[in-house]
Amino acid sequence: MTEPNALRSRPLRVGMVGYAFMGAAHSHAWRTAPRFFDLPLQPQLAAVAGRNPEGVAAAADKLGWQSAETDWRRLIERDDVDLIDICTPGNTHAEIAVAALEAGKHVLCEKPLANSVEEAERMTAAADAAAARGVFSLCGFSYRRTPALALAKRMVDDGRLGEIRHVRAQYLQDWLSDANAPLTWRLEKEKSGSGSLGDIGAHSIDAAQWILGRNITGVSALLETFVKERPVGGDFVGLGGHGATGEDVQKGPVTVDDAAIFSARFEGSTSDGGASGPIGVLEATRFALGRKNAMRLELNGTKGSLAFDFEDMNSLSLYEASDEPDAGFRRIFVTEPEHPYTGNWWPTGHGLGYEHLFTHQVVDLVNAIAEGRPPSPSFADALQVQKVLAAVEASDADDSRWQKVS
Repeated sequence: MTEPNALRSRPLRVGMVGYAFMGAAHSHAWRTAPRFFDLPLQPQLAAVAGRNPEGVAAAADKLGWQSAETDWRRLIERDDVDLIDICTPGNTHAEIAVAALEAGKHVLCEKPLANSVEEAERMTAAADAAAARGVFSLCGFSYRRTPALALAKRMVDDGRLGEIRHVRAQYLQDWLSDANAPLTWRLEKEKSGSGSLGDIGAHSIDAAQWILGRNITGVSALLETFVKERPVGGDFVGLGGHGATGEDVQKGPVTVDDAAIFSARFEGSTSDGGASGPIGVLEATRFALGRKNAMRLELNGTKGSLAFDFEDMNSLSLYEASDEPDAGFRRIFVTEPEHPYTGNWWPTGHGLGYEHLFTHQVVDLVNAIAEGRPPSPSFADALQVQKVLAAVEASDADDSRWQKVS
C-alpha cells in the first residue's frame, strides 16, 4: 500500500555501503521515516553494496533494498542513486565520501568521520565544495536525536541551567570484558582508527560539545589496553558464553585502546569575553561489567543540573536551584507531544527505543536536503570531534600532558 505522502513527494534514492549492525539500523530508518513523518522527499532503498555476493544479496532481500552491488563505486555511478549512506569501517570513509560528493551525491557517513584528522579535513573540504553546489552531507552522531538529549539541549540554550561549570560524560559497555572475545576489525587500529575512544567516546565528545554549544579546547588523557592479544576467529556468544580457547588457538595483537579517560576544558562564553569555560571529565570503556550501553551525560550550572543515561533513555533528570533544598533531582519522562520528535510516535508514556534515533536522523537529513540547507552535524562538526580524538591520543603518548585541540 502506498503511503499518502508518497503521492506528493519526489523520491530520494538511497545507495547504502555496508549491511552489518549499522546497515541494519540505517535500513530500518529509511523504511520507517516516511511512515511516521510527513517528508518532502520519499526515501527509496535503491541499492546496497557489499564485497560478498551472497551476503549482500541476502542483506538486500532481508533489509528491503531493491538491488545489490559488490562494489561501492557502482552505487556512485548509478543514475538512480541520489544519496550514499556509508556504514563501513572508518578506514574506508574518506575514499567513499569524497568520491560520492564529487559525483554530486548527498552523503550520510557513520561516525567517527575518519581515522585521522587529515582524512577528516579532506572530507570536510569536499563537503564544503559540494554544499556550494547544493549537495549535502551529514555525519551520523545519532545520539543527538535522542528526545531526552534534544530536550536537554533546548534547556541549556534557554538558560535553564545558567552558566555551565561542570560536564561529566561516560560511555560504558562490557562486551569486550571476556579475554576470549575474538579479534575483530574494531580492535585493529588500521581499520577502526581507535578503540573505545573513537567507537563510543566520540559520541560523548559530540554530545557534550553540541549541548553546550562550545568546543573542547584542551585535554589531559590516559588510554589503556587491558587485553593485549585476542583469539583470531571463532564464535563469541558474550559474557558467560564461549570463544576460541586453548593453547593451540592463534592470537593476534589488539592495536587500539580498551578504555579512555580524560579531563577537558571547554570554550568560554561570549558573555564573559571568552574566559575559561566549563571543565569536564569524559570516559569511554568496553570493560565496565554490567553496563551494556550506559551513555551518560551530566551538566552542572549556576541555576541547575541535568543528568541523562541512555539505559533509561526516555528520562531526563533535572534539578533547579529554585527547587526545595531537599527535593533532589526530579524525573522528566520525555514522551509528551511537545518534546523533540515524540509527537510523531506513540501516546504519552509510551517510550521509544534505540532504532528511533536513526529514524529521526533520516527525517532531519531529508528535510534539510529538501529545504536546500546544510544538515547537522556537518562534516566540519565531525572534524572537530576528530581533532579532540587526536589530542587525546597525543596527550596519552606524552605522559598525559595537557594537549591543546588544534
